[in-house]
Amino acid sequence: MHGRLVGIGSDRLDLDEAVRQVSDGEAGHGAVVTFIGTVRGETAGRRVLWLEYEAYDALALKAFQSILDEARQHWPAARVAFRHRTGRVELGEASVIIAASSPHRAEAFAACRYVIERIKQVAPVWKREFFEGGESWVEGATAHPDDEGARHEAFRRACG
Repeated sequence: MHGRLVGIGSDRLDLDEAVRQVSDGEAGHGAVVTFIGTVRGETAGRRVLWLEYEAYDALALKAFQSILDEARQHWPAARVAFRHRTGRVELGEASVIIAASSPHRAEAFAACRYVIERIKQVAPVWKREFFEGGESWVEGATAHPDDEGARHEAFRRACG
């Protein structure tokens, strides 16, 4: 992450760095929550071999910053950092990491969940699964970043 709260790239993800970024001792945060999205070995009954992610990095970073800004509006005391990988990602490896801290656990959990929901909804990141016998693209972002209904759904899932 190297100083930035959001990022995208082919480097392996460093959860410890993300946690350090949101764990400012002076902020007095009593909770740090993390999420690691890893490559699973099976999807829809098919044995997955690996994944490849593609993104338009500049647009992805813009979407990530927007997601970060939204999270700040809902949970002003929370600090959030996240990163998404691109390129080939092997089974068990992390494709996305999120760290969120806040004075209390409820806000940290909600902010973390909100971020992953919004990434899935609006981030211009595309996933291709390679499995025994073939490969296929998986549907990516399904909502426009300004879609209030999508924002509401992400908030409902985060706080529900």
